[in-house]
Parts: sequence; structure tokens; C-alpha cells
Amino acid sequence: MGILYLVATPIGNLEDMTFRAIRTLKEVDVVYAEDTRHTLKLWSHFDIRTHLESLHEHNEKQRVEKIVEELKSGRNIALVSDAGTPAISDPGYPLVRACREQGIDVVPIPGACAAVAALSASGLPTDRFVFLGFPPEQQSRRREWLAESAHQRATLIAYLSPHKAAGQLSEMAEIWGDRKAVLCRELTKMYEEFVQSDLRNLAAAFSESEPKGELTLIVQGAVDEPVSVDTAAERASELASGGLSVRDISEQLRLEFGLKRKEAYNMALEAVSKT
Repeated sequence: MGILYLVATPIGNLEDMTFRAIRTLKEVDVVYAEDTRHTLKLWSHFDIRTHLESLHEHNEKQRVEKIVEELKSGRNIALVSDAGTPAISDPGYPLVRACREQGIDVVPIPGACAAVAALSASGLPTDRFVFLGFPPEQQSRRREWLAESAHQRATLIAYLSPHKAAGQLSEMAEIWGDRKAVLCRELTKMYEEFVQSDLRNLAAAFSESEPKGELTLIVQGAVDEPVSVDTAAERASELASGGLSVRDISEQLRLEFGLKRKEAYNMALEAVSKT
């Protein structure tokens, strides 16, 4: 039985590559990469000659069974993403899950990770944090995603795309409140930058000038006391008296108080029935 190695690669500065990572990539039988063209730059820089195959979001489901069979036949395989740690907002999770289910050893070769690097230098609390990844593309799903995270007391970490950053920061300020935040840009690269401000000011700044490069956002966790059921119920009654529908009240309660869907719906239904 072979071994699957999850090898972290640099997020910018090539000197962040570890000796162990280089040795592993040279010794395995094959390396699966998110983008083989991108990975060839590493191959050239570190004189790695191992055969490359692709594993990305569009072929991942089809490739998992093949890779598992290769591992069962005794081949040692490494997985790399374009930058950072595989399976962390990058392809890899379905393959790792399949290997665990089949009793195949999975060995992490740790290294660069933008989320952890940004958090460590942000100046915001590091004792507890929640990694959210990239915000969903669809607005309704994204607002739901934001509402679910609104009452997390841990520091929040998200990845943002430059051309969407201003709008998404504005939504965060609306739903999470105007919290302290640090936007980390181009980590470990020549133009690395940490912009310390709050969500509303960051949104305003980037609506005027779109940021460039890879973005990692660190946001202060919720600092308000948990909302009581009575407070949420009072808000539901207030919204119902204003003529809002059960659905609209339910959605507003979820955004404001972080209630679960069923809990918010039942509270909204009760409030409307009493008006």
C-alpha cells in the first residue's frame, strides 16, 4: 500500500518551501497538481523531475478512484495545490476522505498557509479562530453564510477575490457589524501589505480603488452578549406589526440574531399569528 503525501508549497516567496517538502516531491512516484503549468515553476527552481498529473476542481471526482487504485498498488503519491496547503480551500478533500475510508496512510508535509500566516501577524486574537474560506458566489447563499458566522466569538478568517472585495466587505459590515479587521495582501511577496482598519472603512477604500493580488481577511469575533430568546421574539413582533411576511421576518431574525432557520421561522410564524 502506498502513501498519499499532502505537500504544502509557497504562497509567494519560493524560500518558504521546506527541505522535507522538496525531498518528498523528489522521492514519490507521481505528483498530482492543481495546475501543472504553475507547478512546473517549482520543478524548475528546485530541480524536481517527478512526473506530474493534474487534479483540479473540474476533474477531482473522476480522478479520485484512479489515484486510490494507484496507491493500493503500492505507488507513493504527493498532492500539491497552486499555493499553500492542499485541501484548504483547494482540491484534495474528496481524495483524502477516500484514502481514509480505504485505510491508506495520508501524511501531511506542513508549510505555508495564507490563513495562519495572516492571522499570526494581524494583531487580532489568535487563541480561537474560524476559517471560513471564500464567500459563496450567490448573494443569497453568501448572506446566509455571513449570518451563520455573525455570532462567532472566535476571530474570523476569509479569503477574498480582489474584484469582489469591496462589495463583500460592505455586506460583512452590514451583517457582522463594523468590526476591527485586517486585510492582508500579497503575503510573503514583494508587495506584502497589512491594512488595519474596520470593515466599513475597508469597503469604502476598496470601492474607490480595487485591491490587487491575493487577499486574506482577518476579522474580530463577535463581542456582544448572546441575544436572549425574549429579545428575538420582541423583534419578531415588531417586524410582524409592520406587515412583514413570515418569510421576511424569519430571514431578518437570522441575519440579526444568528438563529437557525427552523427556530427563526417558528418565531416569525408565532409573531404573525398574534398580529
